[in-house]
Amino acid sequence: MSLVTSLRALNLRTKVMVIFLVMTLVPLVVIGWFSLQTTEELIASMVVRQLENAAADKAAILERWLDERQADLKVMAGSAILQSMDPEQIAPYLELIREEYGVYRDLTVLSAAGEVVFSSQAGLGPASERLVVRDDLYMSGIAYHPAAGASFFYIAAPVYDASGQLKGTVYGSVGTDKIIAFILNISLGKTGECYLVNAQGRFLAHKDPSRILSENISQSDSFKNIFQKGYKRKTYLDYRGIEVLGTSRNVGGTDWHVVVEQDRAEAFASVKTLKLIIGLTEVLCIVSALMLTGIVSHHIIRPIRELSRYAGHITDARFDPTVLKTARLDEIGMLYRAFENMLSRLRDRQNNLELEVVSKEARIKETDSKLLETRRMAERSEKFAAMGRMGAAVAHEIRTPLTSLKLFLESIQDQLSPSAEDQEDLGVAMAQIRRMEGTINRFLDFARPREPVFAAIDPAGLIADVLLMTKPLANRQECAVRAQTEVGLPAVIGDRQLLIEALINLVVNALEASPDHGTIAISAASDRFDRDGVSVPCVRIDVRDNGQGISEERLAAIFEPFFTTKASGTGLGLPLVLHTIQSHGGIMRVNSELRQGTVFSLFIPQAVETGPAA
Repeated sequence: MSLVTSLRALNLRTKVMVIFLVMTLVPLVVIGWFSLQTTEELIASMVVRQLENAAADKAAILERWLDERQADLKVMAGSAILQSMDPEQIAPYLELIREEYGVYRDLTVLSAAGEVVFSSQAGLGPASERLVVRDDLYMSGIAYHPAAGASFFYIAAPVYDASGQLKGTVYGSVGTDKIIAFILNISLGKTGECYLVNAQGRFLAHKDPSRILSENISQSDSFKNIFQKGYKRKTYLDYRGIEVLGTSRNVGGTDWHVVVEQDRAEAFASVKTLKLIIGLTEVLCIVSALMLTGIVSHHIIRPIRELSRYAGHITDARFDPTVLKTARLDEIGMLYRAFENMLSRLRDRQNNLELEVVSKEARIKETDSKLLETRRMAERSEKFAAMGRMGAAVAHEIRTPLTSLKLFLESIQDQLSPSAEDQEDLGVAMAQIRRMEGTINRFLDFARPREPVFAAIDPAGLIADVLLMTKPLANRQECAVRAQTEVGLPAVIGDRQLLIEALINLVVNALEASPDHGTIAISAASDRFDRDGVSVPCVRIDVRDNGQGISEERLAAIFEPFFTTKASGTGLGLPLVLHTIQSHGGIMRVNSELRQGTVFSLFIPQAVETGPAA
């Protein structure tokens, strides 16, 4: 933020200078950076390509050299002299081969029984107990012979007679002197080097003999660049901790790798000269930009400053076009004349704005009076709507008990002599009458609604009371009402009367939605629900019917006041049930499928300390 403020505070001359410097230096810096990057990439590509060619050549020649040694052993094993297993014939033959080739330090022949038939034992051969009879072509890893101060490896080939029977094995101990001489013979500047390592990172051939088979590169980036997949880098730190360019190539048929590397500092020595040239060019551009800034400042910036001073006069409503007179015909002169034209238009626009302000103020006053009247009408409409909702709620609460009372009275009329069942019906009727009285009292106390009276309630007893009150309506509709409660169900905390009314509403709705001879199921079980991220233990009461279900469009509106699909409904039953459950700290859910039925679920919190349940 401070940098932006500082740039804004600069005068035009300084800004022009900065712009010229940026316009001059940025392209130059970009081009210079791109040139350096391109040069480094080209140099790196050339060096790496040279290293790859050298590594490929070394690996190919080494592979051919190893193939030749294996071919030698095959030829020896296939000769009739070795097949005879006669030491007197074998000795001059193998000694001649060892002297002619000059790479075999020892040649040993074993019989099929594992006995040494002949061994030159020229000081670097293996002990006889380490040799075993082999029936395949074998090449060992490179080992170091401390006594001779040299490294070597074995090649073995089986000896078969004419009938294909195994006669023995010929071993050749191959010295690595010629390999080392060949590997080290490379021309890559002063720092270029080539060495041979195995899969464990141990040096097999190196210009420093003390490193052979005694040191490894397993902890260096060179090892990662050879063996780790996805780590291929053009530059990395070698085993000495120096940044180098390098590559490697596997020697076919072995775990050996030829590594060719060159120090990065030597490879990129020419880049330093390019950086110096770019730096001198940037200095020259800066000097040129400063000179050009002085010329532009005198011819362009000075007239602009005069315009800036006069613009300050405009803020004080001082219009004097004579100050803007100029004889210049270039773009600056055009700017002066445009500024003069702007002044005349500003005067006209100011006059028009004053007139519009007066007109707008009158319109705003008129709009305010209309808004005030609209607010008053809305308040009256809200009062009427509240009265309508209150009347509908009372009508809805009275209709259900009156219906039950009417059904009970009809039942009494059908039976002249009172019976035990009639006495039960009369008891239910009296309970409904008391419920109606309670509803009327709540209507009369609408301005001062009573708070729920909470107590521990037995859910099983609550459901039993609801079934008793809704039994006549279910019998009349010939519907089966089945209840299932969990054994040992915990008590809930709530207002018994309000919860009974809520469940009666749900059961009556279920009966109205079910066809004749349908089935209503009421179940209660322990459960939990989430409230503000806290899991609350509760009792879940499900009221299920097998009616036609509720469509998704209507399902979203069933808890809205006055929404109903019944010809005689008020649309207040479900909103009142939802309000009751929410006032008890619970939640309500509904799940419905067309032609499958509907399930209303009430989640009522359990009592924290359950005394005797009501």
